[in-house]
Amino acid sequence: MREVGEADGILGAVDRRLAARLAGLRAEHGWSLEELARRSGVSRSTLSRVERGEISPTASLLGKLCTVYQRTMSRLLSEVESEPTRLVRVADQTVWTDASTGFRRRSVSPPHAGLRAEVIEGMLPAGATIAYDEPSVPGLEQHLWLLEGRLRLTVHGATHDLEPGDSLRFRLWGPSRFDCPGPTPARYALTLVLP
Repeated sequence: MREVGEADGILGAVDRRLAARLAGLRAEHGWSLEELARRSGVSRSTLSRVERGEISPTASLLGKLCTVYQRTMSRLLSEVESEPTRLVRVADQTVWTDASTGFRRRSVSPPHAGLRAEVIEGMLPAGATIAYDEPSVPGLEQHLWLLEGRLRLTVHGATHDLEPGDSLRFRLWGPSRFDCPGPTPARYALTLVLP
């Protein structure tokens, strides 16, 4: 598997390409760092450091940028990869890790032009939380299937406690929050379908 965002003190090739793509997206929109900071709620200095490849973005920060650019996180990450193929071997699946929470996100079926669905595998360590202020794409359809551990998912103000084998489907219009109460990590499959 190819790791993205590992906390080894040196940014990997995918992190560097991600930094360049984020800078390119801002340029495509004709926004200054100040404008992007205003739109995303992320400080100008943090955005600058991310775009220069000095730091690897967290899941929360990427979520905010994906919202501003109206892309799913998988789509953004796929834009820094080579042309996707039909068959994605496990060794070729991009795995991105949020160094601050330990959240690990595997792109099982990366987004592809002309196709609306993608599948990711998420692994949230015990005690970790990831919160998103808003969806990257309003109305994004999501199907979450919990494979291992326990997961508390809050969507549309309602909290759902999931056990292994449980599934939850919804369209995302507002904030969401993923909490792993433990004692073991929560591992889940998530299917995302663009509206």
